[in-house]
Amino acid sequence: MQTGVLALLLAGVFGFFSVSLQGRLRSVLERRPWLVWIAPLLLTGVFAGASFLVAAFSPALTLGVLAYSTAPVLCIYRAGAGAAKKPGLLDFAAILLLWMPIEAGLGASLVPRPAQGFLHSVLYGIAILLGLSLFLCFRSFPGMKCNLPRCRRDWWLPLAGFAALAPVLMVIGIPIGFLSLPHWPVRSAGAMAAGFGIIFSATAVPEEILFRALIQNLLMLRFGATGRTLILASVIFGLAHIDNGPQGFPNWRYAILATIAGWAYGKVFQKSSTVFSSAGLHAMVDWTKHFIF
Repeated sequence: MQTGVLALLLAGVFGFFSVSLQGRLRSVLERRPWLVWIAPLLLTGVFAGASFLVAAFSPALTLGVLAYSTAPVLCIYRAGAGAAKKPGLLDFAAILLLWMPIEAGLGASLVPRPAQGFLHSVLYGIAILLGLSLFLCFRSFPGMKCNLPRCRRDWWLPLAGFAALAPVLMVIGIPIGFLSLPHWPVRSAGAMAAGFGIIFSATAVPEEILFRALIQNLLMLRFGATGRTLILASVIFGLAHIDNGPQGFPNWRYAILATIAGWAYGKVFQKSSTVFSSAGLHAMVDWTKHFIF
């Protein structure tokens, strides 16, 4: 059942890559902006159902998730519906309200330890769905690139990016102690293929939506598509990994490599027509670290 819930959330995320669905939702929200308030109620209901499955339901936890999902909607609702060209303070506040509570682990004390990993994943899926609803359909920012690949460049850019990025990460990551020496894969071909699919769908696509389609894209719409803005977005991505394991906090090794990788992901995102391209590069890097190092 837990796998089914996560699969349902992923299906919802991938559903937003339908351009026709995006158009229909934009049209509805432009005519009736108040309908956006259905999103936090519906997503809180999904979380409550998921918490029931793992015997972690509580009124306090449910109300906390409702407050979490309502706060960014309030910011975006005040900013107004319709095609937005330049993000403002309320837009960036909404992104922070979507991202930082999850990054800080707020509310973890309300969740039994065995259920924390599952419900963290559910909340992350809810955050991505809410972000897509608010920024792709309600505010309709350009440049999010939430669509399927449109040209051959979208397929070869991740491969070219990986060929350039992987040696750099190895040359830096091994001496600083973040990466071990590479080894021959010990898992079966089927397990490695399945692993790539899981990494791409559950890690790379959600993170690229957050850090490239939302954060990097809105920074560039606000401050210009310059090298400085790309570096800023890359540093933000790197710092988001400073509290990740396996090393203790502050994991500066991870932050350094994630910043370098984030620059490459951001460059591929800029040059492609879909966020799937940077997600493909992201997945190749994570897959290689998992199976080769």
